[in-house]
This record gives sequence, structure tokens and C-alpha cells, in this order.
Amino acid sequence: MTLTEALIAAAGLALAALGLHAWWTTRGASSRRAPPASPATAAGAGARIEPDFDAGPVEAGADAVPGAEPPRPHAVRRSARLDPLIDAIATLDFELPVPGDALLPHLPTTRRVGTKPWAVEALDADSGEWEPPHAGRRYARLQAGVQMASRHGALNEIEYSEFVQKVQDFAEAVGALADCPDMLDVVARARELDAFASAHDAQLVMRLVANSVAWSVGYLRQVAARHGLVDGALPGQLVLPADTEAAPPLLVLTFDAQAALADDPAQTALREVTLSLDVPQTDEAAEPFAAWQRIGRELAADLDATLVDEQGVPIPLHAYAAIDQELRRLYAALAARELAAGSAAARRLFG
Repeated sequence: MTLTEALIAAAGLALAALGLHAWWTTRGASSRRAPPASPATAAGAGARIEPDFDAGPVEAGADAVPGAEPPRPHAVRRSARLDPLIDAIATLDFELPVPGDALLPHLPTTRRVGTKPWAVEALDADSGEWEPPHAGRRYARLQAGVQMASRHGALNEIEYSEFVQKVQDFAEAVGALADCPDMLDVVARARELDAFASAHDAQLVMRLVANSVAWSVGYLRQVAARHGLVDGALPGQLVLPADTEAAPPLLVLTFDAQAALADDPAQTALREVTLSLDVPQTDEAAEPFAAWQRIGRELAADLDATLVDEQGVPIPLHAYAAIDQELRRLYAALAARELAAGSAAARRLFG
């Protein structure tokens, strides 16, 4: 059952008749771009080995064995960029620690394979922390990871083969031994992750339609500023910033981009704007849903506008309670998967 169907069931037949589903949108798997067809995968791939994030540290005072290889430094925290929940991770091992200066010239110039980002991290031989390679540091191990799913769909065999080739080329250039996960396993995990993301990807959208007089861009900015909205990164967007630095905005108010770029914004005429909330991208603790409905109603009053869904049907007040219940189930499902809304992993997965 999709989120749309679940919401309709929760709201009842009467709510469905009001067209609530039109503005509670769920991005199902069918809306994602289908991955390109791929040739048959190569047989005989090695067993998948994930980097050890949880191995315990070597006990102090342990007896040293003459001639034995010294233990590798323990990774004291999970990598901030790569996450085994959403990344397929390959390990690259050295016989002895290598300087970061020797790694930097060989880092790949492109960090995408197909539509998926990939990254390289290094285990600092002194601090035992994963970080992007830096000059002047020594590293005992590398790991390279490719994201298994995004809103563009699941990682496919062609993309993964390209990733493996880039990892092997990089390993050869820096004198490391690469160990990549099995292709069939990675692709299966990618499809399962994409299916989960498709079933839990939701956006809330409301339209504000002018009842009488149209608004200029300047007037819209002035009214929106009273509710904490500021200019966004793109023309035609005003955003409610998140409290956390570098986090995506809580809400986005969208209007005609051509009007935003007009030579004289005072001469523009807007009769409709859209207020949206990207659910997986925003932290539940920030109460974005409460802000969405409150600011929507306040803007409608200040602008003399009517709140409607995507079919132009006015949104009834009792609809918010049904959406709130469905959102709570969605937040719980994401948290149970360790992909809590607003977390770094969720923002990447639903990006």
C-alpha cells in the first residue's frame, strides 16, 4: 500500500472525496527514472567484505609478537561521508601507512558514476579517524563508497561496474590492494533500498491562489519576510531556513521564476504561489509540519488567498489531523531503518 492509499484510508471516504490525496504526494517507485538496461553481470566475483566500523580497540599492554605486523588503527567513529546503510563500500589496504601527499594526485577527477555519487576516505594512522585525504597526514587504509539509491533510482550493474573500475585504477595508482563487494549482492541491496525509499518518500504541497488583487514580487517578499522566509538559492524561491547550519530549508515557497528575474519586480503580477515541505529532508524535531500548516494559513490571510490542493479544491481544516497521523507513521518507519528524517543519510538517500 502506498502512502497515498494509506492516507486516503486514514482520512476516510469523505476526505478522499475532497481530494486530499492530491496535495499529499508520495514518490512511488514508478515515478523514479528507470535505470538503463544492463548486460549480464560477470560471474566469479569475490565475496563482499564491508569495512570494520565496530571492531574493538586493541587492548593496551597486549603482548607484542616479534616480527608480527602492527595492528591497524581502530576507526573511532563512523565515517561522516560514507555510510554502509546507503553506500556500497570497497576497502583499499596498504602494507605500510602512506602519506596523503602521495594519494592526492591520484584521486579521481569525477565523483559520480552514472547518476550516483561516490567518494574516497582515508583512515588516519595517528588519530584513527576516517576523513578525506589531506596533505601532511599518514593513512593506513582507504575506503571508497558509491551511493546505492537516490531519487534517480537504484544503482545498476553498469554504474557499479564503472565504480569498481575506478576503484581498481585508483588502487593500482597508489599501490593498494582493493577488495570490492560482490556485484549481485550490491545491486540487490540497492533495489531493496530504492523500494524502501520509494514507499517512504513524501512531499506536502499547498497552493495559495489570490482571491482578488495580484501580488508583485516585492510585496510577496515583504509579506513572506514577516513569517521568517528569505530568498532561496534559486530564482522564484523563498525559504524558511532550518536552525541547523548547512541543513536544507524547512519550507519552500515557490513562484514564477521569470517574475523573480524581471527588470522591474514591482511591475510583476503573481496570482499563485506554492508552499511545500520535503518530509524526509527535514528533522521531525523541528516540527516542519506544524510550520507548514501555520505559515500556509497565515500567508493566505495576509495575501488574501485561498489554500487549495493541486486540483484547486480548498483544503479543509480537519485534513491536517489525518496527515499528521500518517506523518508520524512515516517518521517512525524512517527512524526504524536508521534513516531518520533530516539525518545526513536520509538527505543523501532522498536527494
